[in-house]
Amino acid sequence: MFRNLPPAELTEEDIIALSKEMVPEADPVPETKPDPAESTIPAGYTYLGQFIAHDLTFDPVSSLQHDNDPDALVDFRSPRFDLDSLYGRGPADQPYLYEEDGSRLVMGRLLDDKKSRDVPRSPAQRAIIGDPRNDENVILAQLHALFMRFHNRLASKKGARFAETQRLVRWHYQWVVLYDYLSKIVNPKTYFEVLSHRDKKSDPCTHPPQLRFYRVRDEAYMPIEFSAAAFRFGHSMVRHRYRLNRDNDRGKGGPLSILGEEDGTVDLRGFHLFRPDWFIEWDLFFEGLSAAEQRELTKDRVQPAFKIDTVLSDPMSRLPTELTKGAQRPIPSLAERNLIRGWRDGLPSGQAVARLMGIDPVLTNDKLTVGKDHKPLTEVSPGFKNNPDNAPLWYYILAEADQVCGGNQLGPVGGRILMEVFVGLMLHDGYSFLRQWPLWKPDKGYDFNMTELIKEAMQA
Repeated sequence: MFRNLPPAELTEEDIIALSKEMVPEADPVPETKPDPAESTIPAGYTYLGQFIAHDLTFDPVSSLQHDNDPDALVDFRSPRFDLDSLYGRGPADQPYLYEEDGSRLVMGRLLDDKKSRDVPRSPAQRAIIGDPRNDENVILAQLHALFMRFHNRLASKKGARFAETQRLVRWHYQWVVLYDYLSKIVNPKTYFEVLSHRDKKSDPCTHPPQLRFYRVRDEAYMPIEFSAAAFRFGHSMVRHRYRLNRDNDRGKGGPLSILGEEDGTVDLRGFHLFRPDWFIEWDLFFEGLSAAEQRELTKDRVQPAFKIDTVLSDPMSRLPTELTKGAQRPIPSLAERNLIRGWRDGLPSGQAVARLMGIDPVLTNDKLTVGKDHKPLTEVSPGFKNNPDNAPLWYYILAEADQVCGGNQLGPVGGRILMEVFVGLMLHDGYSFLRQWPLWKPDKGYDFNMTELIKEAMQA
């Protein structure tokens, strides 16, 4: 995306020092008090972002242990919002994902609330779905099951053949991505600069999307600045713990740790058959689903995601050992893994990208901070003090969101990369609604969002 910019001048010592500042000692605020780390974004959007990421990207050979050539990196998943993570290769090639009629997806077991569903599983408890990564944790697995149910609901409601139902589901999903997810995540100025028709209450034909930096030569591509930096912002949004439902038994309703406690009894990690009483009440993750929901600290509150900032919750510093198996040096810290990948991939500094975009003011190292105590970046290591313009791009995007947008949205650099890649991929996908029918709207029009998708799905 910014191939003419030089790589940031960093050393491994700079990266290790910065990563340690980004994951402080564990001291989560008790559930009885407001947590200053919380944003205004409902927690469900953290996992919707993970679902989107798995739909767009799949790289089974990337490595943290050697230099990568950005021009040689291959994305083994189609860079389109086409839900291939849901549909796999379709009913002809993967018939076991579908019911006998080939039009509906096979669902998993009914959970204890008699309303929620798991994904289908093998006798070995492995998820039988288009993308096994969507079984990484209990929340994501149940979100994947929601999209399966949404497909089945439209299949029954419309009575259409599989290809038509699949197209409708994809377009509804693309609508949510463009007009719900991005509007929650990106600052309004940047959002409306790219999708000006939303600001003008017009349509994408009258006021087409405006892209300045995402340029396609032959076919749509996944920029390394996006996959290795900008779209990793969601890692900072992960909470220490989540309430799955309103059961007051902590082992059932929560709060449950995303990576487990020392006793191993409240672990939301996936790739196995989770407890049937761990069903999710989605009004604890998204707004607009229940009249009882609220922001106050009660069992009915919509849990907020953590802020988009330079602090990752403690579980992100102790990734399971199987995720680092085979590495020359195991790296349990997600912050260090992200920073090393960006360095190995030769990403430019955040300041270089900001200047290329014409953003003023640029946050030089003496203005950037890190961690919950907002330590100046220049005090993290000599390398950041001696060079005012070498902030790693991923870190810069998080710091910018924190210092410019209060941690509630992406700032001008991170927001612009995310917007241009998302919109650019849809504009260059001949099967997206933006290309095939730009004036198309869901039945509920502009009111359709993730909340409406969940309501529809729960009727299947």
